[in-house]
Amino acid sequence: MNTEQFEVKNRYTGEDQFTAKITTALDMLQSVKLGLAVRLAQQSDANLRDANLRGAYLRGADLRGADLRDADLDGADLRGADLRDADLGDADLRDADLGAAYLGGTYLGGAYLGGADLRGAYLGDAYLRDANLRDADLRDANLRDADLRDANLRDADLRDAYLGGADLRDADLRDADLRGAYLGGAYLGGADLRDADLRDSL
Repeated sequence: MNTEQFEVKNRYTGEDQFTAKITTALDMLQSVKLGLAVRLAQQSDANLRDANLRGAYLRGADLRGADLRDADLDGADLRGADLRDADLGDADLRDADLGAAYLGGTYLGGAYLGGADLRGAYLGDAYLRDANLRDADLRDANLRDADLRDANLRDADLRDAYLGGADLRDADLRDADLRGAYLGGAYLGGADLRDADLRDSL
């Protein structure tokens, strides 16, 4: 990661008064440019499979139906993005911000979402089989009828999440926080709920 120093100098003597590292500013510029490139690529039906999109700024982006299989979206800003029917199979979304994103019908089989922020995201009918959601923040997320078989949800925050009709068979929910979650009609056969907090869940 490149770092650039910027000096604030005295107007009369030319001596340095303050030196600042502007890595963050440079990183933000790069992420915005990368995000713009992705949007243009999607509009042109370009191939984004296996793409390195680490840290891309894609807030509110229209990525409906995008082929992002195996893409590296580590730390990407996807808040409010529309990813319905996109293919994110085996994609790396660790620490990505997907708050309030629309992921209805999205394919996320085998995707890595460890530590991702999915607060308020819509994941109805999403395919998350074998996905790694360990430590993910899924508060208030809608996972209606989502396929979460064999998913790793250990230590995930699922407070007030909607899991009605979700398939959680053989999922790892150890130490998950499910306080206030709705589980009506959910399939939990074989799910590991050891030390999960189910207070006030329905």
